[in-house]
Amino acid sequence: MRALLLAVALGTLLPAAQAQGTLRERIQARVEERRAERGGLQELQVQGRQVLVHLPAGHDPARPAPLVLALHGGGGHAGHMADDANYGLQKKADAAGFVVAFPNGDSKFPGGRLATWNAGGCCGDARDRGVDDVGFIRAVVAAIRQRYGIDADRVFAAGMSNGGMMSLRLACDAADLFRAVAAVAGTDATAGCAPSRPVSVLLIHARDDDHVLFNGGAGAGAFRDASKIMDFVSVPETISRWLQRDHCPAPPQRTLERPGASCDTHAGCAGGTTVQLCVTDTGGHAWPGAPGRRLGKAAPSQALDANDVIWRFFEQASR
Repeated sequence: MRALLLAVALGTLLPAAQAQGTLRERIQARVEERRAERGGLQELQVQGRQVLVHLPAGHDPARPAPLVLALHGGGGHAGHMADDANYGLQKKADAAGFVVAFPNGDSKFPGGRLATWNAGGCCGDARDRGVDDVGFIRAVVAAIRQRYGIDADRVFAAGMSNGGMMSLRLACDAADLFRAVAAVAGTDATAGCAPSRPVSVLLIHARDDDHVLFNGGAGAGAFRDASKIMDFVSVPETISRWLQRDHCPAPPQRTLERPGASCDTHAGCAGGTTVQLCVTDTGGHAWPGAPGRRLGKAAPSQALDANDVIWRFFEQASR
């Protein structure tokens, strides 16, 4: 009899517990949704690394959104790139309606600090240890596509400095995945490049960059340990390489000119791709238009807004 009563009691409690568990899951899901709607960051772990994801306000997984990967500079980390006080990318994602993700580079330190990307010839431990950052980025995109509503035909990468170099490497080694890439204050670091399909490429660079010199080489502001970087390829040579890779026949057109900044665009390249170079006169090794300023460094140029230029370029590349 006691066994029968116990069975009845369990039969009553289990559905209640299951219902409570389901309710808890619903509440947690709603908390995450509201957090995203408030502009918060969600965190994923991919191959042991942190990836911060920002969903634009009102994101609906049933309506696949574009995805932009934002790659931090060498010696940085995902949290620094994600901070709107530094780059303003979450705000831009909300205004334009794209998902923005901030993966962490390779780091041996707790919290992923002082991370680098293996962009080929640069930089740091990631390069020296031959880290498969292309494979990591592929895994990041796969994880985000599985969890959120992402348009597979509108996946882009943009990066700062070493992160920009990594974006350019992705255009070489993951052309099947990325429609277009943008590099700010970073040039081509690959030893060889044979994209499986044409990819639109945007470079944004300051003439007075004292890290990655406009006309080639490492400047006085680059890493103190020269063995951790490279003799950087010039901006003109990087553009020349991509004109060849994308088979761009036409001369450039001046598509933006204002005091302190200009953009030259090569349109009509293979597969409808575009190669564009935007140059600021000042701003040093920084993200133009950014609100943040590093201690002891030149203020970012305000002659153009890199976030606006990059997103406009990505939108045009996806048409």
